[in-house]
Amino acid sequence: MNPESGGSPTGAAHVTAAADGAGLVFTWAEGARIQVRDLGGEVVVEANAAGLRTLAGHLLALAGDGVPDGAHLHLEDSNGLDEGSVGLVLERSDAE
Repeated sequence: MNPESGGSPTGAAHVTAAADGAGLVFTWAEGARIQVRDLGGEVVVEANAAGLRTLAGHLLALAGDGVPDGAHLHLEDSNGLDEGSVGLVLERSDAE
């Protein structure tokens, strides 16, 4: 973890997760900073350029061919988000 940015992994970190047998790789761009704030009626995702690329990569991994419905990634202030962030779950849902 990178102490300067809370829970964001240091460098180009890779996390592999299994979802119903499908291996998903989530990558953090070097220097990524991502903060999620709940303002009551809306949620703000604030990130630097590396953080935005990181989030885009996470979404593309979940959108990949063969990724099952319900596959998801939990991000928290101790796991991928800046300190003080509210939790964020990115989840694939193919239901209509």
